[in-house]
Amino acid sequence: MITTTQKKAEQRDRRHARIRSRITGTEARPRLSVFKSNRFMYAQVINDETGTTLAAVWTKAVKGKNFMEKAAAAGKEIADKAMAKGVTQVVFDRGGFNYIGKVKAFADSAREAGLKF
Repeated sequence: MITTTQKKAEQRDRRHARIRSRITGTEARPRLSVFKSNRFMYAQVINDETGTTLAAVWTKAVKGKNFMEKAAAAGKEIADKAMAKGVTQVVFDRGGFNYIGKVKAFADSAREAGLKF
């Protein structure tokens, strides 16, 4: 029997596969990939051509009172790390998650810090 949790995870995996079939990171525009668990949020700037991670951040390493503030702080930090590596434009991979709440706060703060996507 499939539980509700398994069904939701399977649906997110399908959405993520559909997104990844259209999005790839290049040297000129790497992919900004986001994963969100119940406790933390992880983000990486990835060059898919070479398979290398250019910058990474997770919410455990940033300061904030709640998850939303930590997500926004992580977005600013990933933008700063990417800009230090010379990356100004990225392709956003939301990882199959809806573009609301924490994912939106992360993306908006990364845009405000200077990343273009």
